[in-house]
Amino acid sequence: MSAERRRKWRPGIGLIIVSILLTVMALPLVGLFFFRIYENQLVRQTEAALIAEAAAIGAVYARDLRDAGIPPERLGTVVSGSGAASSSGVGREPPVDWPYRPIEPQLDLATGYILGPRPDAEPATPDPAFAAIGARLDQVIADTQVTTLAGFRLLDPRGVVIAGGGDIGRSFAGVEEVQAALVGQYASAFRQRIAARPVPSLYSVTRGTGVRIFVAVPVVVGDRVAGVVYASRTPNNIVKHLYGERGKVLAAALSILAVTLVIAYVAVRTISRPMLALIERTQRIAAGDASAIAPLKRHGTREMAELSAAFIDMARKLQARSETIRTFASHVSHELKSPLTAIHGAAELLRDTDGEMTAEERRRFLGNIIADADRLTRLVRRLLELARAEAPPLSGGTATLAEALSLLPEDGRITVRLDGGSDLRFRMSAENAAIAIANFVDNSARHGASQCALSAAAEGNHIRIAAADDGDGISPNNRQRIFEPFFTTRRESGGTGLGLGIVTALVKAHDGSLRLAESARGARFEIDLPAA
Repeated sequence: MSAERRRKWRPGIGLIIVSILLTVMALPLVGLFFFRIYENQLVRQTEAALIAEAAAIGAVYARDLRDAGIPPERLGTVVSGSGAASSSGVGREPPVDWPYRPIEPQLDLATGYILGPRPDAEPATPDPAFAAIGARLDQVIADTQVTTLAGFRLLDPRGVVIAGGGDIGRSFAGVEEVQAALVGQYASAFRQRIAARPVPSLYSVTRGTGVRIFVAVPVVVGDRVAGVVYASRTPNNIVKHLYGERGKVLAAALSILAVTLVIAYVAVRTISRPMLALIERTQRIAAGDASAIAPLKRHGTREMAELSAAFIDMARKLQARSETIRTFASHVSHELKSPLTAIHGAAELLRDTDGEMTAEERRRFLGNIIADADRLTRLVRRLLELARAEAPPLSGGTATLAEALSLLPEDGRITVRLDGGSDLRFRMSAENAAIAIANFVDNSARHGASQCALSAAAEGNHIRIAAADDGDGISPNNRQRIFEPFFTTRRESGGTGLGLGIVTALVKAHDGSLRLAESARGARFEIDLPAA
């Protein structure tokens, strides 16, 4: 199996963005169907309408009772208050002297329990006085049902139907909501609906189509329950209602789709496209295309701009380091080749002229071999010092010039003095500072200097260290080349051209900088290091 086929599958950023947008688009439907927010509102509207219609019928019934002069003792349960029906579980009771007794809808599809179908009415004997009043109201209730599509049953104080439908003369006193109303409490319930026709499959996705709302509103005359208005109706179907509002629903859906597409376009333009462009740049750079090391045309976001800048900066540093390594390898091979060739040639001469070479010639050739071997030894030692200098410091350290000079080995060729700033502390260990100063001193001695002056001065949050000598100085032609690896004008005296390279690597590893400064005599180098 190839590595490409073994690679673990991971979703692309485009797939993630599309999934998020589709989820956001689906949230309104989730709110409608899962949380039943809209459908529950239809239920509350239906219950409120039934309460209002039942209250109107109850008011007419109460008036007729008072006109009929039926004595209070023939009415039902005594209730508290001033003659209004109380509603259980719908909030605080209003003050006794308050003229209004509102009944708030209390059904909730999300939490409500659905009861079974309404039980059939049981046989009973109606009270003739109440039955006479019901007979007068029966046509009014029938006419109301034609318009409201609700079912109404007017019950006497014992729960016997006296008007409405075909249950006149029968009792609903055993039904739960009617029992609560007969003691003066408003009650409502969900019950399973017995449909006269099959429910369309499209409507079956809603819970409201399978239930019917029943409300029982007590009619209170004086302080006694005089009867109950028992009403029922199937709530409006959400699919049917949305179909009736299809124009608005379509406009809302198109608006959501348009906003989603705008968000998708912005996400693709600001996130996905710059990321794909950066991946393409990476592949080109890996293939060796140096022209790909350039900023993106469009970054999209601040984070992508920072990522792109960091990546391009890393690519440039890697390319520069690669060029440095290539050049360095070329210089090293050249520097090693010359003494090795000389040693090889001298050794062949000694071998081929054995017995024919004078003692003086033999000593000269052996001296050349030893000199070239010493040169190789110095070169290898310098290369090791350069490698250590280029490595970042393993642990932080601070030092002063005085501490660094105390570690400097004695050099009889030149005098080293400290002119000022001996107590200024900078971020470099005393050992590394001594290595850098030793290279300055060696260069000064090789270029005819008799003394090297060191000084330090505070420059903001940096310490500037200066090393100046009174030697031959540096010619204008060589000023641009002195920091090149292996460049030296004193090769015959043992110079390797790596001294300033070692100092530069040390300074860079400690977040500092090195430069050649102008001077009236000799050479002057300045190092900037962070202050401790």
